[in-house]
Amino acid sequence: MKKRRNVTIMARLLKLVSPLADIMCLAVFLGLLGNLAATMITVFGGKAALTVLGFETGHTRGTWFAWILLLALCRGLLRYGEQASNHFIAFKLLALIRDRVFKALRRLSPAKLEGRDRGDLISVITGDIELLEVFYAHTISPAAIWLLFTVVMLVYIGKISVKLCIPALLGYLTVGLVQPVLASKISKDTGMRVRTKTGELASYVLDNLRGLFEVIQFGIFEERLQGMQKKTAELQKGQSELKKASGINAGIAGLWIYLFDLFMLYCAASLYLKGEITFDGLLTAQLAMMSSFGPSSALAALGTTLQSTFAAGDRILDILDEKPVTEDVSGEEKTFFGGAEADHVSFAYEDETILNDLSLKIYPGTILGISGKSGSGKSTLLKLFMRFWDVQSGTIRISNRDIRHVNTTDLRSMEGYLTQETHLFHDTIRNNLKIAKLDATDKEIVDACKKASLHEWIMTLPKGYDTEVGELGSTLSGGERQRIGLARIFLHDASLILLDEPTSSLDSLNEAVILKTLKDERQDKTIILVSHRDSTLHIADEIYRMSELRNS
Repeated sequence: MKKRRNVTIMARLLKLVSPLADIMCLAVFLGLLGNLAATMITVFGGKAALTVLGFETGHTRGTWFAWILLLALCRGLLRYGEQASNHFIAFKLLALIRDRVFKALRRLSPAKLEGRDRGDLISVITGDIELLEVFYAHTISPAAIWLLFTVVMLVYIGKISVKLCIPALLGYLTVGLVQPVLASKISKDTGMRVRTKTGELASYVLDNLRGLFEVIQFGIFEERLQGMQKKTAELQKGQSELKKASGINAGIAGLWIYLFDLFMLYCAASLYLKGEITFDGLLTAQLAMMSSFGPSSALAALGTTLQSTFAAGDRILDILDEKPVTEDVSGEEKTFFGGAEADHVSFAYEDETILNDLSLKIYPGTILGISGKSGSGKSTLLKLFMRFWDVQSGTIRISNRDIRHVNTTDLRSMEGYLTQETHLFHDTIRNNLKIAKLDATDKEIVDACKKASLHEWIMTLPKGYDTEVGELGSTLSGGERQRIGLARIFLHDASLILLDEPTSSLDSLNEAVILKTLKDERQDKTIILVSHRDSTLHIADEIYRMSELRNS
């Protein structure tokens, strides 16, 4: 994983705020006024006390109390406005980031995601993005508010005595700037370790849920539980370190505030004894100092919190920056299917060579069967025709054109690919079918299902095509899921159909119906049929063995 400095992460996250800069300015303005109102409530309370004691004659006691009530009301309204603005920005930007992450995943799919840990990816999409709310709602505007508030308070205290600006400035800088920086350095990479462990635990839990049947069947509950407890303990250790650092940071920040309050009292008392300020000035400066650490404390608390936030931002940026194995192609001349070819193709996953100098021609209107032992590259060959990867050497051609110069939309339109595992969404059968053609009519759906030997079974269900299939199609058998996948292919109505073990989960009766359909479809379709079954391959016009193709 590429590590970035926090400054770089912050700069990139800040760029996203530009479309909402006006609302951010409003949040800062309201926050500034709100904090000034909170500080002045304490100061005006002191003024009221001075009036009662006879040190202040400018206003009556009732006037000061009226001001305090007005400021309290304004403080509440301004605080609400600031928080509403900040959270509006935060949730708008979180939606924008989610959109960008899913677009990035669309670019990376499917090649880059085949080896990606799904649980960790879910952790990034959910937990890590949510953590950015801390940055957008509780970091950007508080930092700006702290800076402006510091300037205003220095001016206010400076009117009493310029010398008193020194303890005030030192206090604001120490608590609001030095302390969070030191806390961030002390916690080091704890935030990143916590986010990484969170992803690992999420992945392990998801793995256990998916394999729950095997866990129960083979009695490995204790072993899997121990593994989960170990990962939980590792996460808890990191969280404990982070919370401990946060607690120490809060304690030190509070200590600094008390020390600088005492320092201000010492300086103000010295000036009073020297006759440089009045008792009114001493009390006002002291109350202003004691009640003005709100913005500084808010920043001090972020010293450890931001470690997790920046770690989350780093993981998100990793996805956004990741380069797809194959870039989408557009702007080329439109391509229609007129045959396909693999010309001296070689391909390897990292250091493992799968295909070596393979050549194969596919003529329109034919059914081509491909067989071979597991791991011989049958599925990989189909994925190369889909351009999930680019070949290391040689050329894949569609209609006598290098596949790298075929528009991606044309390629997806002219090809239909059925994998060995059919993914079903937690939705109705109808909606699961319509992903192959969103504007499909009921008649088209029914016709596709009849071709896949599926319609009669669907009509026996209580809700027919509106029956929900459950998460990952868990309420259906493997054969039923596979036939839904085939129905999608028929509904997509592609010119080149790539079928990877299309009948592996079917009984002989359903297999016969589907193979007859495939044979009948050959008039305007070209089919590449990968299978271990001789009964499946008998409809092929020509059968190739991978052992013969790999070194052809």
